[in-house]
Amino acid sequence: MKKISLLIAFVLVAHIANAQTKTGTIDADYILAQMPAMEEVNLGLQDYNTEMQEDLQETIKEYEGLIEVYQKDRDTLTEEERAEKENEIIGLENDIKGFRQRASVMMQMRRNELTKPLYEEINKAMQLVIQEEAYTQIFHANGNSLAFADERYDITEKVLDKLGIDPDEVQEKETEEN
Repeated sequence: MKKISLLIAFVLVAHIANAQTKTGTIDADYILAQMPAMEEVNLGLQDYNTEMQEDLQETIKEYEGLIEVYQKDRDTLTEEERAEKENEIIGLENDIKGFRQRASVMMQMRRNELTKPLYEEINKAMQLVIQEEAYTQIFHANGNSLAFADERYDITEKVLDKLGIDPDEVQEKETEEN
């Protein structure tokens, strides 16, 4: 009889402990794609891409023009003038290569800039749902990271205490070293 009572008590405690936390997932990228404002973001990205391509094409035309002039006039140029023209051509060539390498990073930065307000809207709506439905943790659906965690369930400070680590002392030491 004691075993059955103990088992029932254990099941009830486990159920109550489990009921204290409520987890969910969110696919912010899917939500973002459904937002009407994404049309404006996409147009902004297209405009930015077009602008970058036009700048690149201008630089390429300038580069091609310099090569053409250099090839025509090479025999009449002095060594000093030739070296100067070659350095100018090499400089433009390096600019073109660098631009192509930076283009995807620049596009991603622009995308982040344009979508930041939309992610903030999503976050506000998520916070409302969390409050209304008492979620304690929300995971990103397309990854393993947390989108939200109730601080009451964060054991970081307890683990630091068990390890005998005071984060304020560590931060003070780092500040003194710098």
